Amino acid sequence: MASAGVIAGGSVLGAMGLPEFPVVRIPEAKRKFKSLAVEKIVREVRQNIGNKEIGWLFENCFPNTLDTTVDFEMIDGKPDTYVITGDIDAMWLRDSSAQVWPYISLTKDDKDLQKLVQGVIHRQVKCILKDPYANAFYKDESKISEWKATDLTDMKPGIHERKWEIDSLCYPIRLSHGYWQITGDKSPFDEQWLSAMRKIVETFKVQQRKDGDGPYTFQRKTSFATDSVPLRGYGYPTKKVGLIHSMFRPSDDATIYPFLIPSNLFALSSLRNLRTLLQALSIGKDLEGPAFALENELNAALLEHAIVKHPIFGEVFAYEADGFGNHTFMDDANVPSLLALPYLQSPHLNNDLSVLHPDKRGYTVYQNTRRMLLSDANPFYFKGKAGEGIGGPHAGLNMIWPLSIIIRGLTSHDSQEVGLCLKLLQNSHAGKGFMHESFHKDDVNKFSRAWFAWANTLFGEFVLKTYKEQPALLS
Repeated sequence: MASAGVIAGGSVLGAMGLPEFPVVRIPEAKRKFKSLAVEKIVREVRQNIGNKEIGWLFENCFPNTLDTTVDFEMIDGKPDTYVITGDIDAMWLRDSSAQVWPYISLTKDDKDLQKLVQGVIHRQVKCILKDPYANAFYKDESKISEWKATDLTDMKPGIHERKWEIDSLCYPIRLSHGYWQITGDKSPFDEQWLSAMRKIVETFKVQQRKDGDGPYTFQRKTSFATDSVPLRGYGYPTKKVGLIHSMFRPSDDATIYPFLIPSNLFALSSLRNLRTLLQALSIGKDLEGPAFALENELNAALLEHAIVKHPIFGEVFAYEADGFGNHTFMDDANVPSLLALPYLQSPHLNNDLSVLHPDKRGYTVYQNTRRMLLSDANPFYFKGKAGEGIGGPHAGLNMIWPLSIIIRGLTSHDSQEVGLCLKLLQNSHAGKGFMHESFHKDDVNKFSRAWFAWANTLFGEFVLKTYKEQPALLS
């Protein structure tokens, strides 16, 4: 193995000042799961691109979820895949979906990989049916959560954390729909899956709170304001306009105003994908009507309350709202974010809120929003000696999240911007060969979470997309 040498701009330099790339991927014998399709594309990309450091990063990062975080087995005749985030031994509905999503395009010709994703879908169904308000779960139900003594909420066995986040229920729909689109495989979509989908629509409707506050409350005994929900655990007041309340952001930080706009937009797209899937499979006829009604109600409420006039950038999407006319102008690196709307939005969503169709209002609003988010008008956009990007309260001020840089690249049609994002990411790994949760805007060696599989696999998705669409940027 080559010596790590000294770090210069994120590259590992040897004694002669030439790039050397030490073996940092976990040894093959210790890898949790192997996919022939993933290994094939790893070899292809590394061999064919001119930027050897990006190739090395891709080889380390893209298979990281499979290498280190999955626990696959057959339970009651069904595939079951438990996916941890990395350095936290718990399965988030959001992270587990996002971690395997970059492999979806490879599932068609890899039966083992299909089984793995089927297993994630089955495991997520179990989690949703256990508690649709929880965001993170244990496989071992006897394990006691570190939050059990501090959290004032209904903590059932097997729950790691119970922070209600809209996106926790959107991501499993996205994964199911995406898997079916690529493979045409109907096997994961059984009666239990259908029960979980009914639970999702029911929970969304309850959290519109048109008939009272509902059953969910959350408070934590903590000195961190972003870890607890005010006013008896229900959050700040809202006007009941049809939007879904989310007590937490996808960062697991508490919302300020409970109508989290990117998550409501994600719910809108998810409901459309759910109806598409139900119709294609000819199942859940009883669910189509309620899902369609909720979709239409969300669409109307978002058109009225999500778009706000900014004094500099014109019409933009707010990050949060309360229905009374109050809004936040910002973004958070965690996905769903405003920046990530094109990445998450369904192409089937061909209405005025579509950010994918240039002739729709949403497209123009998104472009205005994007300019706002990537400027100092966003209080969580940081720029320094080591890079630039969006962070959030979770890791503190001046900490840039590679997730935001990756999403910026994935949602850009500008080759110069894509190239900038690749350079920023290449320079951010601090010689470790992996993406991190965050790094300081002036020093990449000050980072959080050395093992964060979501960022690793998403980076691989970005490199793979660039390899297929703009290979010259990787030369």
